[in-house]
Amino acid sequence: MALVAAAVLTLAAVAQQLLLAAGLGSLLPGWQPWPFLLGAAPAWWLARPRWRRADPPRPLVVAMRVLRRIPGAAYLVAVLALTAGIWAALQDHEPYLGHEEAVYANKARSWADGTPDAGWGPYRPLGLPVLGRLALTVHDDVGSLRAVALLLTLFTLTATYVVAARWTTPRRAVVVVLLLLSGLGFLRRVPEFLNDIGTAGLLLIVVFLLTRAQEVRRSHALPVAAAVAVAAFYLRYGSVGNLLAIAGAALFAYGPRAWLAQGRRLAAALAIFALGLLPHFVHAAQVTGSPLGLILWAGSQANRTYVGDGLAYYLAIFPYRLAGDLGAVVMTGGLLLAVRALRDGDGGARATRRVFLGSTSVLVFVVLGLVTDGEPRFVYLPVILLTLLGVEALAELTGRRNRGLLAAVAGLAGLTTVGTAQIVAHAAMPGPDRLSRSTVPVAERLATDGPCLLVTGYEPEMGWYSGCDAVTYAQYRRTTPPPGHHTTLVLFEHGRLQPDDAALARLIGDRGTTVRTTPTDGALGTATTITLTPS
Repeated sequence: MALVAAAVLTLAAVAQQLLLAAGLGSLLPGWQPWPFLLGAAPAWWLARPRWRRADPPRPLVVAMRVLRRIPGAAYLVAVLALTAGIWAALQDHEPYLGHEEAVYANKARSWADGTPDAGWGPYRPLGLPVLGRLALTVHDDVGSLRAVALLLTLFTLTATYVVAARWTTPRRAVVVVLLLLSGLGFLRRVPEFLNDIGTAGLLLIVVFLLTRAQEVRRSHALPVAAAVAVAAFYLRYGSVGNLLAIAGAALFAYGPRAWLAQGRRLAAALAIFALGLLPHFVHAAQVTGSPLGLILWAGSQANRTYVGDGLAYYLAIFPYRLAGDLGAVVMTGGLLLAVRALRDGDGGARATRRVFLGSTSVLVFVVLGLVTDGEPRFVYLPVILLTLLGVEALAELTGRRNRGLLAAVAGLAGLTTVGTAQIVAHAAMPGPDRLSRSTVPVAERLATDGPCLLVTGYEPEMGWYSGCDAVTYAQYRRTTPPPGHHTTLVLFEHGRLQPDDAALARLIGDRGTTVRTTPTDGALGTATTITLTPS
């Protein structure tokens, strides 16, 4: 009975992904697939005495022999090509920069041509704008910035493959990469000009180098890990939480004595890390009066309602909403493998590494869940680590049949990747695109040759598409507009963070106004622009 249930649920999951890949996901409620594999996995486990005894079909044996002749690097190239194709296809579904993207894009453009960096705050890291500035040198448009996102994604997927291949095998590493790509939480951000995916790749390298420092005698990996950690920090200040979790897990798994035994290499690593962060600390002290001021300021931007609501969010979505049902099954297996390694005690370098990877994953969720609000894009590192451990768990569970199982998982992950891309295009992207169809045409209409200031609840994106400086209504109340600026208050029919009539009248005061209305076909409805006569 368990075998029948497992087969039926698995076939239902495959059929569902075929439906999504074919673009027929509208037949599912909200383009959301049903988590059939969450039921199939325990059913397969209960039926293991039967499928372990059965001989694999002859065609499957022949197919496996053919697949084995293809080198793992060739599979990686195919996955990277698939990633690039999906990235390109999704650009048409979300052609405009979103809020967070526009913040970094504005800063990059401000360095290029002096355009105001609307929406930028000193608490934001400079790494992504630096990359954006280089991209704008090649071509000054959104496509160049989004190409940076593609390069960061390819970097992280390649790093995942290389690390997983060193810890497992090249073919298992390909399965890890495909599973990572197939998850909605990951694939949703692939097309966007953001720093989370690239940071995850750097943090994974840090984890790998720390294990190498313990497993390879007299290795110089520890100082290199410190340098990579500095790069991760400047790309995303939020990586501090990840680095704290990694350090805590390293102490837990290997013990303080193992790290003190590194002697000069540990001292060199600490020196490199401190020197790398010194410019940041000096700048933070100048801006905020404290070396830690910018880090604390960045943490205060979290949209949490209480301490720990991020952790509650991660507990609620783990692991299905992070990686889909296929990724969830594998991640759960990875967590169980790490628990088994911890329970069995000293099982050698591989077991200790598994404890390190598992404890790092758990601590990242805990640390980030306590200090910030929860978002899937903040926790890509534990998703990668648990997926890697999960592939190992599947291989060990199935023994001599692991090649066939992992080939099936890879095939389903590839199909799921295409299906997830359809979900992103038709379920996740239409909302931001409908908002942009209100903000972008209004912003473009307000563009002027001289200095201009827009007051709006959508300051970064309107700043990018108008070329004007832009602030929120709250910021406008607290500051004096620079002289000579063409100031316009922008209100939308269904806008956010907008003043009521009385507050609006106080903002205008006795200044003359020119009022225009602009109908839009976006989610925010008709726009009302109030241009103030220069005082």
